[in-house]
Amino acid sequence: MSEKNPVDPLLRTLRLLVWTVAALIFFNWVWPFLQGWILAITAEPRAVTPRGELTQTEQTNIAIFRQASPSVVYITTTEDRINLWTRDITRIPKGTGSGFIWDGHGHIVTNFHVIKGASAAYVRLQDQKTYKATLVGVSPEHDLAVLRIQASLSILHPLLPIGRSSDLQVGQLVYAIGNPFGLDHTLTTGVISALNRTIRSDAGLIHDLIQTDAAINPGNSGGPLLDSAGRLIGVNTAIFSPSGAYAGIGFAVPVDTVNRVVPRLIALGIYERPALGVVVDDAISRLVTSRLGVDGVLVLQVEPGSAAARAGIRGSRLVGEGGLLPGDILQAIGSYRIGDSRELLNALEHFAPGEKVTLTLHRDGRTMKVPVTLE
Repeated sequence: MSEKNPVDPLLRTLRLLVWTVAALIFFNWVWPFLQGWILAITAEPRAVTPRGELTQTEQTNIAIFRQASPSVVYITTTEDRINLWTRDITRIPKGTGSGFIWDGHGHIVTNFHVIKGASAAYVRLQDQKTYKATLVGVSPEHDLAVLRIQASLSILHPLLPIGRSSDLQVGQLVYAIGNPFGLDHTLTTGVISALNRTIRSDAGLIHDLIQTDAAINPGNSGGPLLDSAGRLIGVNTAIFSPSGAYAGIGFAVPVDTVNRVVPRLIALGIYERPALGVVVDDAISRLVTSRLGVDGVLVLQVEPGSAAARAGIRGSRLVGEGGLLPGDILQAIGSYRIGDSRELLNALEHFAPGEKVTLTLHRDGRTMKVPVTLE
């Protein structure tokens, strides 16, 4: 009998180990490489899946943007700084904002705060041409301003139809176009979140604003807010945000205010609020009206020669020691109800100097209608 060679099992083990290692290398490194190479030389674009017609909402969005965007402009401002030692003037960038073409004469509507404190303003149209603008007029209490550029009618696109803000409703779709962070002609969408909001600006309180959740960021100021018919319903003016960026709450000056103020700025350079010529005090008014059980604002005094004096409005009188004989209580101007001095001023905002309106007032226990021509 021959003895079995002890080397043979060792060789078989080594051979098996070598093949195992080779297999691991092939399947873990070589084969993936070859597979990737084969796929790379045989790869083709995937077939495109037809999407069908755009939805009605998408078509509306596109149509509104195409119609309105040529009227939206990009505004940049600069500030001149003087070196007190050398008397050299250095012009530095100050800010940016939005605006829109109001008419074919080159008038541009924007916010007052966009151009406030600026030494110069420049307007860039959709064709990327930039024009130096001149200031026509401002109304800080409405945060509105009008600029003018010298450009030919052929390149001006006053395409924005004017809507109404008096009949807006919460929930309506709205569209904002502007230049947030310098990104010109940006469209954002949302809804009307609330109406008749009041916010504080550098010039004081601004009343009757439209609140929207359409994304409004720094640079959107002065741009148009449109309704689903593509009509101008407001001018984007401010945001409420702890961080300074979009937080879902934006505000716009209603178009009824814009359409009343802008023509006056173009014609006169300033906006003068119509005056009635009465002196009121909310604290005294509340005491008297609550005692009489009526709503309205008590007239304390009537200024001599004023519109109220010519209309025969009666002021209050002191009687005895510390007594007060109440005068007329104003309850409405036209269709606008009055409950305090703020509402009185807001109601007057809807009219122009020289316009004839009807006052509703309470006198001697009865309600009266008195015509008056505002100053």
